[in-house]
Amino acid sequence: MARSVFARPAVRRSAWHRPYIAWLLLLDFLSALAATRTAIALLDTADAGFHDPTAPGGVDELFALVANIGLPAGWLVLLAAWGAYDRRALGLGTEELKRVVRATVAMAAAVSFLALGFKKDLSRMTVVVVILALVVYTLAGRFVARTVLRRLRHSGRHASQRMLLVGKLSDALALYEVASRNPAAGLQPIAIHLPSHPQRGEEVDAPVPVYVGWDLVPLVQQIGADTIAVCGPASLESYELRRLAWQLEGTGLGLVVVPQVTDVTGPRIHVRPVEGLPLLNVEEPTISGVSLLAKQVLDRVTAFFGLLLLSPVLAVIAAAIKITDPGPVMFRQTRIGHQGEAFKVWKFRTMYTDAEERLAALQDQNESDGLLFKMKDDPRVTPIGKYLRAYSLDELPQLINVLVGQMSLVGPRPLPTEDDDYQGDVRRRLLVRPGITGLWQISGRSDLTWDDAVRLDLHYVDNWSLTYDIGILWRTVSVVLARRGAY
Repeated sequence: MARSVFARPAVRRSAWHRPYIAWLLLLDFLSALAATRTAIALLDTADAGFHDPTAPGGVDELFALVANIGLPAGWLVLLAAWGAYDRRALGLGTEELKRVVRATVAMAAAVSFLALGFKKDLSRMTVVVVILALVVYTLAGRFVARTVLRRLRHSGRHASQRMLLVGKLSDALALYEVASRNPAAGLQPIAIHLPSHPQRGEEVDAPVPVYVGWDLVPLVQQIGADTIAVCGPASLESYELRRLAWQLEGTGLGLVVVPQVTDVTGPRIHVRPVEGLPLLNVEEPTISGVSLLAKQVLDRVTAFFGLLLLSPVLAVIAAAIKITDPGPVMFRQTRIGHQGEAFKVWKFRTMYTDAEERLAALQDQNESDGLLFKMKDDPRVTPIGKYLRAYSLDELPQLINVLVGQMSLVGPRPLPTEDDDYQGDVRRRLLVRPGITGLWQISGRSDLTWDDAVRLDLHYVDNWSLTYDIGILWRTVSVVLARRGAY
């Protein structure tokens, strides 16, 4: 008997997201319930007319029904409608948070229209308090859920996509390295499938099992994967990729394709279909215009108030440096900034005053493979300097550089080198102002290789936006507190 084209093989389906989504549903329901309780407490106290307990006709009962069931249920429906439970957006990045905010706007509009349609005297303050409490509680709940999910992924428990990497060994290993370096992303490569047998004498060295010549769907079934990741443009022919997508329909398996154009994301990429052929349009990076002006204004305003609020902390650090080690409190060094212009960077001094003279004797112990000198146990660092470096407190005076327009809050780190050292692709770092923090800092800092650091900086230059900056600033806090890669 001929096999039906609609028959689906029994495969392993990804299941980690199901209990996670169930917890999100509970947290979002409780958030909506807490939002109504907060509004009642605040507005009843202020006598803002949230509801009138003396009104006839059982208004209290109707309000209780809406507050305890209607609004939470409606909130879950709106979140689902905006894709806030889509597993592709959960646990990483800003897409999940964007969808929550969009659902919040929809909720505000829905409440306003319902109040108008039913001619209910609902004060504007009521709507504002409920909506603000709703978004704050929901985002807080999602943050807690993300924290738990990331800890599960770091501990090695199955809360990730188990991926079969399909493609040339070099492309597959590149994706394996990225996924292994970022376990919080939820991508766990468990095997590699090569498109062809290695040539005679060619060694295949991989950290996971390597397969050749298998049908992909049966192989996925055997190894217990739930996602196929096609790595690189030469992995599969276009018709093979289309046929694979057809085979995966209805199986619950995921399909990830790593495009040829890498390190380009966000609004720069647009898909335009022409005669059934999808064309991937890659726009030029936006490094000028209104967004850049807004970034500069935000940088300087934040730097001004940051210096004002942190002045007691800066004074304490300066006193500690002066008391524990003779010499200047500040260290100023020439760095290369925007468009190759040199400037003096401000930092708290963390080394002994003869650090530059002792550098030559330590060059053979350099642990960096790029333009910087890095050494975990650098004997030139003072005791107080080790503490300041661990929590990046020595970087706080760079708010002065931000205030005068030489640096930004977010951007590639300024390097102590000459302008002529920036050759080839590395020179693209100079298209934007250097930053106090950046992708380099939140992705491993000193633990990264020079090539990885450059790749991250170039990715930022090509894809920067105000939203991207805010996300990096948010992640910087957790990285600094965890002291990852700081020495």
